[in-house]
Amino acid sequence: MATLEDPVEIGGLTIPNRLYRAPLLECAGNGPDAVDALIADLEPAAESGAGLVCQGATIVRGEGGCAAPGMTRVHDPEFVSRLSRLTDRIHDHGSRIAIQLEHGGLRSMETWHAEYRDEHPALEQLAVSRPPWQLRTLDQLGFLSYDPHVLTTEEVYDLAADFGRAAARAVDAGYDAVHLAGANMGIVQQFCSPFYNRRDDEFGGSPEARLEFLAVVHDEIRERAGDVPLLTKVPAETPAPPAPVVRRKLSLRDGVEIARRLEKIGYDAVVPVQTSVVWDMSIVRGEYPDRAWSNEGLQAEYDAAFGGAARKRLVALANRLQSLQYGFEPAWNETFCRRVREQVSIPVLAEGGIRERAQMDRLLGDSSGDHGTDADPACDMVGMARPFYAEPRLGARLLEAGSNGSATGGDDSVRVLCESCNNCTVPQATGAPGVCRTPTVVRKRGELERNGAYDRS
Repeated sequence: MATLEDPVEIGGLTIPNRLYRAPLLECAGNGPDAVDALIADLEPAAESGAGLVCQGATIVRGEGGCAAPGMTRVHDPEFVSRLSRLTDRIHDHGSRIAIQLEHGGLRSMETWHAEYRDEHPALEQLAVSRPPWQLRTLDQLGFLSYDPHVLTTEEVYDLAADFGRAAARAVDAGYDAVHLAGANMGIVQQFCSPFYNRRDDEFGGSPEARLEFLAVVHDEIRERAGDVPLLTKVPAETPAPPAPVVRRKLSLRDGVEIARRLEKIGYDAVVPVQTSVVWDMSIVRGEYPDRAWSNEGLQAEYDAAFGGAARKRLVALANRLQSLQYGFEPAWNETFCRRVREQVSIPVLAEGGIRERAQMDRLLGDSSGDHGTDADPACDMVGMARPFYAEPRLGARLLEAGSNGSATGGDDSVRVLCESCNNCTVPQATGAPGVCRTPTVVRKRGELERNGAYDRS
């Protein structure tokens, strides 16, 4: 059975331990300070010992496709070449870095960000098919705005080629792996999902055909970027609203079958994620972010993003209702990960609600000392996202817990400071950086810093 400190191999790449920083919104953009902003966000995780650092979703095209303000685009070779400064810094600490590739499709800012739509009136959303009636209803009620362009067959191949070209640029810039944003309601999930995909060409019509886009993306990346380790999130739309609102969606069994087929296609690792069919709190389960919504300094930005004070209040109300539906659940993807790992031989990465060292040991199947469990491992690596906003150098605390108290296998009582309050996520709708804004957490982090808790031995 593996421990958190053990190395792991993904597609020929050796990662020094099994802890990774999951993809987060860095809001660095593509401006003159973008690379420095990415270094400031990502290097602390590597410095603290995280074996793999996943850069948050980057957009493969130069126009459209951003799900939030400030997302970095990787369509420009000159810009991507400058990212070698980032990859060098990560490698200086012995860590590996993956770039996540994305296109938002119907989830893009063209759908929901009022000010962005006003500034880019000619932009259309890219759609796999005509939007489902549920989304068209939200458009008619004024909550969203859809003017979609349904991709032709030829255009689907062109989009897949853009993923391949972006991967090749990233490899040239020193990235060790490519991570597809296959869940979180982006266009890859939209191809996989029967909720979105009602095509009648080779990219739709059956579960196998709905995976064809991922197969073509795989081939494009292999042709253009070589044998770079390739991983992807795998969606199961189990938290989606119940019937009759959403009847067509990916079950847990569907998600397991997708993972099994992706291994046959040639993917090197998978990240099973339970998600919804729409952009909601299913991926950031926890509390209603009252502090963020009441922040006086962000009200004008919220108004601009959501189209005025009235619509802002409606979005906040929806956020409150979602917090009741998607309350925090420890390691909420564990069952999905475990079922996938039983069916595939490639590494399975787990994330979502992992908050304690003891949890990590259990997920990895570590049976040493006080971490004992008779269960088979649920995964081969464990990752966290929001906790790295709260503690950028969190890895040191978690990995030191495994080296201290060796008679018992380590200190399994170590817990992250993150309270899953989501005060870090809502301001990102305005382009604000992803940082912890909860005073109690910030104070505790300061105390730990003064006590040397983030120093590596």
